[in-house]
Amino acid sequence: MPPSHASTSDSKPAASSGGVQSLERAFDLLERMADAGGEVGLSELSASSGLPLPTIHRLMRTLVICGYVRQQPNRRYALGPRLIRLGESASRLLGTWARPYLARLVEETGETANMALLDGDEIVYVAQVPSKHSMRMFTEVGRRVLPHSTGVGKALLAHTPPEEVRALLARTGMPAATEKTITTPDGFLDALEQVRRLGYAVDDNEQEVGVRCLAVSVPDSPTSAAISISGPAGRVTEAATERIVPILQQAAKELSDALASSGTTG
Repeated sequence: MPPSHASTSDSKPAASSGGVQSLERAFDLLERMADAGGEVGLSELSASSGLPLPTIHRLMRTLVICGYVRQQPNRRYALGPRLIRLGESASRLLGTWARPYLARLVEETGETANMALLDGDEIVYVAQVPSKHSMRMFTEVGRRVLPHSTGVGKALLAHTPPEEVRALLARTGMPAATEKTITTPDGFLDALEQVRRLGYAVDDNEQEVGVRCLAVSVPDSPTSAAISISGPAGRVTEAATERIVPILQQAAKELSDALASSGTTG
């Protein structure tokens, strides 16, 4: 997914936003570190942010003291362990923020709506609103599954470089949940190509027999996220797919817009 912030060469002046410039700069540096893979040198941060080295050094020293950044033996800086607690709490809240959009999906599609995140090599479900049908799908919030057998897994990995996908599959393995589960890396990469072509992912009896799932990623989400609907294969048919996918895509866009504006004040 693209970075969640604009890549500009200078920080937004505090006077224009009513914020504190040093805080804005510190958070901007943390986001740049995350975009760079979690570890960078001062010169790299200076080149990408446009800030002078003394300013960056002062900000990084403060972040190190607070535990949000750590300095490696090679003198480079890495994201620190205190960020983990913040990230875990924010991920839980992401599910809370998504619930109104999932509820509307249930109203408009009639099927159970879910939100899932990519956490390491696994998919974790962080929110669900159940269908009102007596026959409905239920996935426990907090449940973890492997990406290769799920629609949300395909949606989340669709734009990941193939070599990274292969490495992930090598770590997790590709056990068959049903007879229709994709169990080869080449087969899964073909499925990801189809996701990119169609704009949505399908789990067709691959995680559970008799269950069909449609999923899309949430664009520009601060962490890799996807939303989906799931229901009996007899209801989530090809004809229903044509009706449901635009509703899913619109919900993902509106959720993305809401997340992007959640930190602004009028």
